[in-house]
Amino acid sequence: MQIIFYCISFALLCSCANQKKEMESPELVKAIVPAERIDLWNGIDFSGWELFIPDSSVDVKQVWQVRDGLIHCSGVPNGYMRTRDEYANYKLTLEWRWPEEPGNSGVLLHIAPPDMVWPKCIEAQLMSGNAGDFFLIGGTSLNEQIDKTSRRIQKKQESSENKPGEWNTYEIICAGDVIRLYVNGLLQNEGSGASVQQGKIGFQSEGKPIQFRNIRLEAVISGS
Repeated sequence: MQIIFYCISFALLCSCANQKKEMESPELVKAIVPAERIDLWNGIDFSGWELFIPDSSVDVKQVWQVRDGLIHCSGVPNGYMRTRDEYANYKLTLEWRWPEEPGNSGVLLHIAPPDMVWPKCIEAQLMSGNAGDFFLIGGTSLNEQIDKTSRRIQKKQESSENKPGEWNTYEIICAGDVIRLYVNGLLQNEGSGASVQQGKIGFQSEGKPIQFRNIRLEAVISGS
């Protein structure tokens, strides 16, 4: 009888330990891999998104608004909107423009918790004139980061952005540990050996008003 008691106790302890490990291990979060088109933004509201500003006294609805079928971001204060779900192995397409003076923003890829102004992620830069740069945040890395003192990996070509006020298209392909950035159809950057390969997707508020629309995911085509 005593042996049976010890066996049951040992099994319960193992079960509790495994449950705790699953709760603490972010790697066990199941990422969505698109098999077909997913409209990340519905064009109406922020369903499926979290709006994050570190200052709880700030009304996030004043920073992020939906008007005329567009996402309007005031750019102040710093923060981001991010998906609630995690994604991996996808082609992300979005459009953006600067309605006023061009400034800074970014597309945050593979965001890991917790939420903070600069979360652990790989940023596809949107700073005017630098769209197509990578910016490594929170200790993330790519093989192309030759200068370890800099978190920036510059784009390959001259800027392919349109004039301020005009819409631009970003196509971002995340396939395993490889990330490719296309700005208005031109391959501007390619990173390999990404230290993070899944996570949430976000758009920054970082200084100037910016607008977004037509945000969608598609399956990665083999060889793309």
